[in-house]
Amino acid sequence: MSEDNRIGIGVIGLGYWGPNLVRNFSVADGCALRVCCDLDEGRFRRLAAYHPGARFTPRVEDVLQAPDVQAVAIATPVSTHYELARRALEAGKHVLVEKPMTMRSDHAEELVALAEKKGLVLQVDHVFVYSPPVIKIKELVDSGKLGRLFFIDSVRINLGLFQRDVNVVWDLAPHDLSIVDYLLGRLPRSLSAFGSTHASREIEDVAYLTLDFGEGLIASFHVNWLSPVKVRHMIIGGSEQSLVYNDLDMAERIKVYNRGISIPSQEADVRREVPVTYRSGDIWSPNLPNQEPLARMVADFIQSIKEGKQPITNGQTGLRVVRILEAAQRSIKAQGARITL
Repeated sequence: MSEDNRIGIGVIGLGYWGPNLVRNFSVADGCALRVCCDLDEGRFRRLAAYHPGARFTPRVEDVLQAPDVQAVAIATPVSTHYELARRALEAGKHVLVEKPMTMRSDHAEELVALAEKKGLVLQVDHVFVYSPPVIKIKELVDSGKLGRLFFIDSVRINLGLFQRDVNVVWDLAPHDLSIVDYLLGRLPRSLSAFGSTHASREIEDVAYLTLDFGEGLIASFHVNWLSPVKVRHMIIGGSEQSLVYNDLDMAERIKVYNRGISIPSQEADVRREVPVTYRSGDIWSPNLPNQEPLARMVADFIQSIKEGKQPITNGQTGLRVVRILEAAQRSIKAQGARITL
């Protein structure tokens, strides 16, 4: 692709996640890394040697006002997402923003509306949605091979990294909430959440969320910064088959189980007690490609800009996740009160 046809990229924030974005945008087809920004000049000095074709600056204005930048990736603290994304959209830039999109649903709604008004792409960095295991799970759910979904149990726990501006729900839960949103494409009808504080009086470091999607489907999430072991585990139970997704098992990240119960049909004689029967069949693990999720996400961002289409993790998906997080926070502060969405 010629230089003139490439989309110029600016990256704001070079802390934990920003360098990964820089690395992927620097090699992605159809784009060119133009400007990188961070308040800590030491951070971009370390990256500058590896990306001589890009400019490095401590000034956000140098990114937003750059005529050779058509799209901006934002990887800064959550509390800054709304302001930076709004300014980028107002400057006519397409936006990729780290998760969660904002800390308030009304701010998320504003960004979605602004992007739509200006005809710009707004994408949220829900990177797990682009991972081969999650794409395969989506395929299995959509194909009906699991049958009607009964439950989703998710555990994402480890020791630290403690955040200063958000609690463990806002930090870890967006990953699994975005996966479930990708699988189901809708908000739950209600939720309840509990959380507790240990290292800080204000910031919860252990939390449990329960989402009711109706039609018998319940999803539960355990997030924790205090666990001595790292666990990335999700179980999805269906009427036909169930699966276990273990993101730390490099050999078999997904296992599909033909095990469960057989439920009598609704046409069965309700006057008789029909016993539940059990089935125990094969277990199989699908072969998954070895592809970096972030590279797939960056490619989706660039393609969406070029084709004028919505990316998979678009602003609406980010908004739904923020609404759940916001409701979960209200429930935690109300001692687990049920919140209707």
